[in-house]
Amino acid sequence: MQQFQVPQFIEVEDKIFGPLTTKQFFYLLGGGGLTFLIWFFLENYFFTLLLAAPVIALSTALAFMKVNGRPFIDLLSNSVTYLIKPRLYLWQKSKTEKQNMEQDITLARTGLIVPKVTKSKLNDLAWSLDVMQHIREKEERES
Repeated sequence: MQQFQVPQFIEVEDKIFGPLTTKQFFYLLGGGGLTFLIWFFLENYFFTLLLAAPVIALSTALAFMKVNGRPFIDLLSNSVTYLIKPRLYLWQKSKTEKQNMEQDITLARTGLIVPKVTKSKLNDLAWSLDVMQHIREKEERES
């Protein structure tokens, strides 16, 4: 019988570029490239720093930051999806639900469907029977 080695630690990505994974490397490469383009086209260092700081922060967050054990890109994509999608939920009772309900009521009245009895309903029924029994005993004593 041939034995196969089962892979372990499948959630850990391989480190290909030194201490960085492929995704981390490309996030940092993209951020560095965009920073270089900003520096190349803007001659003023103040504006370069002003525009490049958010790019550097975003690229390092994409590469290294995790929120609740999930990559930052997941949080970012879920946030954008939440902001873009409409969030108006309206409930309208359909006619088919009403017809099904009426059909169930008629079947329950004919005895074809036995209603479910829960513990609380049984307790209520037992209590009402006890009260009725006490009332009957009281009426018998008075008469």
